[in-house]
Amino acid sequence: MISVLLVCAGNICRSPTAEGVVRHLLHEQVLGDRIEVDSAGMQAYHVGEAPDRRAQRAAAKRGYDISGLRARQVGPEDFLHFDLILAMDRSCLAALQRICPSACKAHLGLFMDQAKDFADDEVPDPYYGSAEAFDQVLDMIEDAARGLVDTFKRDSPGRGSE
Repeated sequence: MISVLLVCAGNICRSPTAEGVVRHLLHEQVLGDRIEVDSAGMQAYHVGEAPDRRAQRAAAKRGYDISGLRARQVGPEDFLHFDLILAMDRSCLAALQRICPSACKAHLGLFMDQAKDFADDEVPDPYYGSAEAFDQVLDMIEDAARGLVDTFKRDSPGRGSE
C-alpha cells in the first residue's frame, strides 16, 4: 500500500479538496484499496472542523463529497507513516522540511508538480477569495490529482497499460 498526505495551511480548503478529488479518481481507477490518502494542515487553527462551506459547495458541484472530512494538524508520526507528502504551496513545503525528523521515510514535494495543464507550482489559498477562487483552485487540484493518479496507475503492480 502506498500512502499520500496532502498538506495546506489550515486543512479546510485546498488539502481536503485535493483529498476528496484524489480519492474519487482512485475509486474510479479501482486503486482505492492500494493507495491511502489523507490531508492535514500546518496550523492547528481549524482542527476538528469540516472543510470550508465554499470548498464543499465547489467540490459538490463537480461530484466530490468532502463534507465528512475533518481538519487535523501535521504531526511527527506523519513523516514516518506516509510515503509521499505533497504541499499545496512552497511555504507549506518549507515548513514541512523544517519539521521533518531525520528518520523521515516520506518524499516531500509540491502537489502541483503532478499537474499537466497548469504551469503553476502552487495552489493559491482561496480562503479570502470569492466563489470563483474556489472553482479555480478546484481546476488546478483536478489537474494535479489526475497526474498523481496516472502515476499510481502506471506504477501499480498487476496493472497493465489500460
